[in-house]
Amino acid sequence: MTDPWTKARNMPWTAGLELRRRLAWPLIRVQFAWHGIDWGKNWKIFGRPILQKHRGSRIVLGDGLSLRSWPRSNPLAPTSPVVLSTRRVEAVLEIGTDCGFTGTTLVAAERITIGDRVLVGGNASIVDFDFHPLTPEGRTEDINAGAAAPIVIEDDVFVGMDALILKGVTVGEGAVVGAGSVVTQDVPPRTVVAGNPAQMVREV
Repeated sequence: MTDPWTKARNMPWTAGLELRRRLAWPLIRVQFAWHGIDWGKNWKIFGRPILQKHRGSRIVLGDGLSLRSWPRSNPLAPTSPVVLSTRRVEAVLEIGTDCGFTGTTLVAAERITIGDRVLVGGNASIVDFDFHPLTPEGRTEDINAGAAAPIVIEDDVFVGMDALILKGVTVGEGAVVGAGSVVTQDVPPRTVVAGNPAQMVREV
């Protein structure tokens, strides 16, 4: 592993980014405490995420978490901060250890479970419900009563930039979701999927 001094010489912008991260740390930590989210070990938070925690819901984040919300924190230049949102009282958003997200939107009305060592590329979205009912009558009755179903992303998954993972999907261990894919069905372990809708391309 490259030592920090060598990294700073070869990529000098990382030194300024690290300084800015450390200066922002107290405010960001207060933000998480305000929302009742426990602070884990070895977190690296580059910029304030958007936190929207429904009272009574749970957001559980593992150690080694990396959240990149500043555009300069990643060469893919996230277009928005990381969003961690629970929309209903029973919702759960659970992320394992050593996971990284860049400008990612995660919205749980029921449950999103993410395993260990999962990496999600710039501006991807993982959303377990439809937000709004499909019928005009349903939207008139309750505009926020969209259908929901749990999402499971198993260990060691990589999700490419601008991908969209929708409700009811399980992404198997070690799978790769190609950039810009729209995932509407389960992804088998150790496979690569791509496209809209996402289809299997090959095995890993």
